[in-house]
Amino acid sequence: QVQLVESGGGLVQAGGSLRLSCVIRRKIANQYVMGWFRQASGKEREFVAAITRRTGVSDYADSVKGRFAISRDNVRNTVYLQMASLKPEDTAVYYCATSASGGRSAADFGSWGQGTQVTVSS
Repeated sequence: QVQLVESGGGLVQAGGSLRLSCVIRRKIANQYVMGWFRQASGKEREFVAAITRRTGVSDYADSVKGRFAISRDNVRNTVYLQMASLKPEDTAVYYCATSASGGRSAADFGSWGQGTQVTVSS
């Protein structure tokens, strides 16, 4: 079973930056897309960003475009989410996930990490 382990979350002031990392401990076939989602308290899980493993093509939610950057290191089998200009509304548990097909729905992603908390204070 694929294991995805996130790290890098924490408490930061508004306007600050954080970098999340997700190590995918075991390669799987059809690991076409790696993505980040977030879930704020009382809300549904929402798409943040995704990147194709082979070509590095990225996609972002409008709410984070221009502030967040997703990248991957295929040698280390790791995906990153660099977050800048953080806002209180970015507060959530952030999850990494992998998909064989891509998309922006959580249902498109079959393997998930345990999540890492990001809290942005005003």
